[in-house]
Amino acid sequence: MRLGRISVKMLFWLVGAGTAGSMLVISAILFAMIGEMWALIGGALLTVCALIWLFILMLFFRKRLSVFTEDLCQTIDQMISGREEPVRASDRETLFARISSRLFRLYSIMQENRRRVDEERQELQTLVSDVSHQVKTPVSNLKVVTDTLLEKPVTAEERREFLQGIRSQIDKLEFLFQALVRTSRLEIGTIRLEKKNGPLIDTLAFACSGIVYAAEKKDISVTVDCPDDLYISHDSKWTAEALFNLLDNAVKYTQMGGRVSVSVEQWEMYVKLDVADTGKGIPERNQAAVFRRFYREEEVHGEQGVGIGLYLAREIITRQGGYIKVASEAGRGSTFSVFLPWR
Repeated sequence: MRLGRISVKMLFWLVGAGTAGSMLVISAILFAMIGEMWALIGGALLTVCALIWLFILMLFFRKRLSVFTEDLCQTIDQMISGREEPVRASDRETLFARISSRLFRLYSIMQENRRRVDEERQELQTLVSDVSHQVKTPVSNLKVVTDTLLEKPVTAEERREFLQGIRSQIDKLEFLFQALVRTSRLEIGTIRLEKKNGPLIDTLAFACSGIVYAAEKKDISVTVDCPDDLYISHDSKWTAEALFNLLDNAVKYTQMGGRVSVSVEQWEMYVKLDVADTGKGIPERNQAAVFRRFYREEEVHGEQGVGIGLYLAREIITRQGGYIKVASEAGRGSTFSVFLPWR
């Protein structure tokens, strides 16, 4: 029989029986050696006294165990419900105090996990709402165009225009899904940024290559001022993605014949990279919101995009230990400043 499987009551009965048997045996041995009756009587009285005190100890221990179990169950119930945190025991030397301390740590971990789950649930609800809002317009446009093609006779030229409209809406949906895939893979950690020491000019060149055609089409001059020998620790591929998003926004919201400039400054702990344009600018009241996912100002809804580029850029830079700031004035252009640590 394993000791851990014996009940407390049975354990006391076994201890009592062992105590009584041992004292009676010792009394009998003394009686046999001395031959006096008082030795046997004294042994019997000592046995009775020991059993009485053992019974009192059992009652006291049973009461203490009952109180301990009740307090422990109450503490666990409070932890499960999450209504209030468990009470710390004042005496740290007792068994309940040690268990209470560990339960308090467990409660803190549970509360933190619960908070993270609530945040993730809220983020998921927001994401679903944002995605449904972004998908609603192109899907509605596709339904209108296809219904028109199915129900009304159209000329060859009109059919071509309708098909071009369908292609445009499909491209928008494809861009949205690709942006969501990149963002989600970055957020959940499927893609990990790997910082390596490399020339910043190469990263900038790769980012600028994506906006050359759009800039030429709008006759926008793009200048880059970056030392060729400037090496910093960064993830070149994802940093280029972040810088491309900033440059793409600069070209998109800059009028014909405008300017976009990229300049780099070497600070003591950071490298500051400015992307400045002569575009429409951002009102001060909206500057704090431009990095939110799917945020777009009302007056730019006519431009292509889904409002995820700046959000993705900030995530990429932040995950490398840097940060992004924006300085802008309506009608006078914007400057997005990227700060990347040297290491």
